[in-house]
Amino acid sequence: MGKIRIGTRESQLAIWQATQVKQLLAQDGFESELVFIKSEGDIDLVTPLYEIGVQGIFTRSLDAALLSNRIDVAVHSLKDVPTQLPNGIVQAAVLKRGPVHDLLVLKDKETQEKYAFLPTSGAGFIVATSSIRRKAQWLNKYPAHTIENLRGNINTRLKKLNEGYWDAAIFARAGLERIDLRPPMSITLDWMLPAPAQGAIVAVCRENDQFAHDACRHFNDEETERCTRIERDFLRKLLGGCSTPISALAEIKGSQVHFKGNILSLDGREKVEIEKVVEAKNSTNLGKLAAEDLLAQGGEEIAEEIRHATK
Repeated sequence: MGKIRIGTRESQLAIWQATQVKQLLAQDGFESELVFIKSEGDIDLVTPLYEIGVQGIFTRSLDAALLSNRIDVAVHSLKDVPTQLPNGIVQAAVLKRGPVHDLLVLKDKETQEKYAFLPTSGAGFIVATSSIRRKAQWLNKYPAHTIENLRGNINTRLKKLNEGYWDAAIFARAGLERIDLRPPMSITLDWMLPAPAQGAIVAVCRENDQFAHDACRHFNDEETERCTRIERDFLRKLLGGCSTPISALAEIKGSQVHFKGNILSLDGREKVEIEKVVEAKNSTNLGKLAAEDLLAQGGEEIAEEIRHATK
């Protein structure tokens, strides 16, 4: 067989992720090369993600290249991948997960001091993010703060924060650390529940390409695959899109899976959360069951509200 063509977006983080797949394939004796594909999410840096119809915005172009046989494997941040993969595309492998939490990057020393003495309800703090999940959770904790839209890849967003008037911006910790761009003035938001599958990288291929599929399965991390599947099942059962204020985290501790999930109203005022601990061997339907419990405990009203607001 010839070289495996790995499709990637052109951002620094996307190339880093695709390079990990290239190196893992090489460890098992498979030759591969990177093929660069532009995505709609990279081209439009102005419109908030939830106004573009975010389902698959960062994955569509790569998936199209895969289905038209321009590439053999596409590499994505798993949190960006719609819970329903396009027809003809299958998940081949999930890499070992990186840090899962979000990070608050503070603009400067002055802002750092301001944040340190910030009362929970204090006004006058401006945070930038285009994620409605991050926005809802931040406003739930700090209802008087201002949230403003910030788009672009990691490098663009850091530059905009540095040059802009915001006090801080929220990033995925894994993304900043993977390309060695985590600023010294940054704080891990361990109280903020991450997006389902945050910190995980996935390789997908065509359903009928057994060679690419088998090549990638060599480096599949079973623990990450199990946890991210539970989180994505939870998301799918609730609403299904990554443009929703839904968070989930499954972690394996010993023989058990510990799961936390929540859904918030778009303004952050209402929140319903769920926690479950089950034996790992019984965790197959954990995401779906947790979502059903959350819906029954008041989550249905919030989900309905979001459906109407995002139509």
